[in-house]
Amino acid sequence: MVSRPNRDDKRRRGSVGKQSRLGLRQLGDQPVYEFVYPPCVARRAEDMEEVYQMIHMGETEAAEDELLWLLQGCPELLEAHQLLGELALAAGNLPRAQAHFGRAVELGLAALPPSRLPGRLPANLPANKPFFHAGKGLAVTLRQLGHEKPAREILSRLLELDPEDPLKLGELLRFTTDRT
Repeated sequence: MVSRPNRDDKRRRGSVGKQSRLGLRQLGDQPVYEFVYPPCVARRAEDMEEVYQMIHMGETEAAEDELLWLLQGCPELLEAHQLLGELALAAGNLPRAQAHFGRAVELGLAALPPSRLPGRLPANLPANKPFFHAGKGLAVTLRQLGHEKPAREILSRLLELDPEDPLKLGELLRFTTDRT
């Protein structure tokens, strides 16, 4: 069993009010972008490693509790929402999977400019992975719930952001389109 540090541990402290929002930055001179996370995300990196250990050891309930606790102090930790969505999907809890995947996607989309992004948001960049994986999970969940149109919409939006498609979202989109 993975030992859980005392929740009063100094590395876990931080007020929600002082944290900035999820943002976006351009990388160099190219029209390539990545998400910029509030400081609370970096402060929880060690905690996330522990969560992965818990999941690897089959301690999913403890991992879920830890992820929910992490989100209380850092609601823009997209990776926590993504993992909670994956755990819920694996357990067959589609409404919960939809809620967590959807929250990660919602936060990511809110960080994008209201008009079209003037470049790419590569899915393979570490900062962008949780958003894209949550988007894929949301599309899969929506399809299982019988909501084909919203699943297609999210897949199309993700492909618009990264046409290189390292997650093979286009295949999922074609399958979704073929079913309707």
